[in-house]
Amino acid sequence: MTEIAQSAAAAGLLDRARWSRLADSLAVAVAVSLPWSTSATSLLIALWLLAVLPTLRPAEFVRELAHPAGGLPVLLWLFAMIGGLWSEAGLFEQLSAAKGMHKLLVIPLLLIHFRRSDKGAWALGGFLVSCIPLLGLSWLLYAWPQAPWRGGPMAGVPVHDYIVQSAEFLICAFALVHLALDAWQRHRRAAALGMGVLALLFLANMGFVATGRTSITAALVLLLLLAVQRFGRRGILVAILIGAVLASLTFASSSYLRGRTLGVIDEIERYRTTSAETSSGFRLEFWKKSVAFVAEAPLVGHGTGSIPVLFRRAATGESGIAAAVTGNPHNQVLEIAVQFGLIGVSLLFAMWIAHFLLFRGTSLAAWLGQALVAQTMVGSLFLSYLLDFSTGWIYVFGVGVLGGMAAAEARAGVVADSQTADGLLPAGHHPPVSLHAARVSPTR
Repeated sequence: MTEIAQSAAAAGLLDRARWSRLADSLAVAVAVSLPWSTSATSLLIALWLLAVLPTLRPAEFVRELAHPAGGLPVLLWLFAMIGGLWSEAGLFEQLSAAKGMHKLLVIPLLLIHFRRSDKGAWALGGFLVSCIPLLGLSWLLYAWPQAPWRGGPMAGVPVHDYIVQSAEFLICAFALVHLALDAWQRHRRAAALGMGVLALLFLANMGFVATGRTSITAALVLLLLLAVQRFGRRGILVAILIGAVLASLTFASSSYLRGRTLGVIDEIERYRTTSAETSSGFRLEFWKKSVAFVAEAPLVGHGTGSIPVLFRRAATGESGIAAAVTGNPHNQVLEIAVQFGLIGVSLLFAMWIAHFLLFRGTSLAAWLGQALVAQTMVGSLFLSYLLDFSTGWIYVFGVGVLGGMAAAEARAGVVADSQTADGLLPAGHHPPVSLHAARVSPTR
């Protein structure tokens, strides 16, 4: 009897389907935790890895690495790991700089899992639903400044910081606009209006409560992208007109947004004329020095963890803003270029291009994937978007989940076309696929 029980237990441990279901649940939990807690997210990601590894077959992992979308993140990580061989930085600085790169290894695992899972939509929905109470709490703290609990250091930002919050709210608004348009096409007017209002509340929070100037730029790019996705090239003009009207109304009615945008001009001018220590001034100083560092070692860079070493050396004998030392130049491309040169930058852009090409379809998953890659590329011009914790994991899980869904949709479409061509199905009929693979027809 004991042997039978032991055999049953062993069979359960080797049951890939059971592990796969557990990995689905943990992925949804990760998505729900991302807007709220870094510690909970870290724990859940570790548990997800433990659950998904027993489901993987070596052959499919090798195939994933051979595909650019899965292999390039690993190649970029590998180059960062060997970058310590030519770095002057100490071991602690090398480990600290490499820490943000490790999340790239999760991308191929997510792509494999969600190519065969039908729970990708649950993970996406979990993230959106989790952001809604965060939105409500943000508005509450903004409307009630005397509240005994104010959340983070900035009013209207309950957790994390305004950069992360505005990035989360922007991608939620983008998804809700698409969902509202779909509901409107299906004559579900109440649902469409509800989702449209919710999208406006996310955007209004960025305009009146808390926003990163990076997210303002990204919002303009995503507006154009949405117009192209829905209406083709002719939609660009409409998007520009709508964007101009919304931006003008928000700018005129929000003193906060005016201060955030016009403040950049003032900060740059003060830095240019008096070397004032302003936010924009520090960023320009870091960029100027980083470009010089790249010119010193253009091919392979100065090695992993070399940024603070280089800035300390450049600060010798300087004062004021010129003496500032940082390990983060507030530009993802420059952060990679200083450490890993043109080879590293080429790998970074090749990875982004490969990920964008994952989403060549016209489904909601493909459109959201395009938006996520575009948002990250814009954000990386002003921040360490990919290597920071929250924005980095949003990208990794977003690309992994959406990329797996898009690949499953493409495969289902190929199978349907093949069966139709062979006379197995009537023309125009598609085989039933899971919820996440349902097609969404673009409005043309």
